[in-house]
Amino acid sequence: MTHIRSALVGLGLAATAFMTAAVPAAAQDAANYPNKPLRVIVGFAAGGGNDLFARLVGQKLSENLGQTVVIENKPGAGGRIAVEFVKNQPSDGYTLMVAASGQMAIAAAIFPKLAYHPTRDFVPITMIANFPLILAGPMDERIKSVKDLVAYGKANPDKANYASSSPAFTITVEQFKLKTGMPGVAIPYKSSNEMMLSVAGGNTLFSIADGPPTVPLINGGKIRALAVTGSQRSHELPDVPSMAEAGFPEVDTHLWSGFFVHVNTPPAIVKKLDVELRRALADATVRDKLKAMAVNPGGGPGEDFRKLIEADIKKFGDVVKAANLTFEQ
Repeated sequence: MTHIRSALVGLGLAATAFMTAAVPAAAQDAANYPNKPLRVIVGFAAGGGNDLFARLVGQKLSENLGQTVVIENKPGAGGRIAVEFVKNQPSDGYTLMVAASGQMAIAAAIFPKLAYHPTRDFVPITMIANFPLILAGPMDERIKSVKDLVAYGKANPDKANYASSSPAFTITVEQFKLKTGMPGVAIPYKSSNEMMLSVAGGNTLFSIADGPPTVPLINGGKIRALAVTGSQRSHELPDVPSMAEAGFPEVDTHLWSGFFVHVNTPPAIVKKLDVELRRALADATVRDKLKAMAVNPGGGPGEDFRKLIEADIKKFGDVVKAANLTFEQ
């Protein structure tokens, strides 16, 4: 018995020593983090809103951390390919993701067999921005308002197609169609930048998309802004009516984009990322550049972001059910 007791005591001391050594090692890893370049995965092509967000905040994060931040674009399947990719990467904090409502909350609401869950497989660190969407049409003298667009679409159903790169935009347009009675066939693109360029080039009649790639084309006279979703006008587009003013208050989609990491990322590294990303988003220059993209800067707590995502999953699920929409995954 004495030998057994001595052996057990020895094992206990060894386990204690191992745990004591492991804790400082984990803390040391977090203290030294990051000691190599970080990469930020974006699920859409370069030039789209999420890509612009990632590059803007990534540059400031790189300056603050003294480490290179590399943006990697992995477009496809409405951004879901990128999310699945990140889910399968090492959970060491060196692979971050900038993801949007469409990839996360909306995908979770419309795809019952989605290969990931936005708040169970990932840690929402902080929101980059939230924003209304912009309904834009061609620089056509016949289409200067929402009323004009609806009338033209009804009179020319064979030309009433719209560009979309995400279920987020598709759901909003389909809701718009339900409220106006306007026809419209979706034409798929890889980013919101490509969407609006298709409208400018006459390949699609109209689109509803985010501000970052849309506002420059509006200001450059390439496309015409007809309305912004919701009840408030955009600070960047003060002369453009809200959907409520145009007579369609129900078309009130506001989307968001934010930073995520793998759910198994060490808590100390998640905390460091939380501090550094929120510091980058608090920078006055970063916030001014975000506002110039017609979005509302974020930077709040991750817990608030998580609650918003879960609420959005329910909200978009209710819209899809009411509109009887189906999507191919």
